[in-house]
Amino acid sequence: MFKIIIPKATFKELEKIDFQNQKLIYLKIKDLKTGLFTSDKALKGKHKGKFRKRAGNYRIIYLKENDILVITLIRIAHRKEVY
Repeated sequence: MFKIIIPKATFKELEKIDFQNQKLIYLKIKDLKTGLFTSDKALKGKHKGKFRKRAGNYRIIYLKENDILVITLIRIAHRKEVY
């Protein structure tokens, strides 16, 4: 079980998304909490060390700290503008 940290700025981004996509994103966040990382990709370049989880047309960018089992959500946005 991982602890999920959602910063205030990330939570505000999530609030702006329509309800249907919010439900999908919350399901994906629940997957992160249980440790389901099967289709996640590691990012490259300036985002090296972060990971991406797909939620429909939205992406959840997160940072996983293995030693203490903490996941910090960095950004939740449409795939056109997330990177």
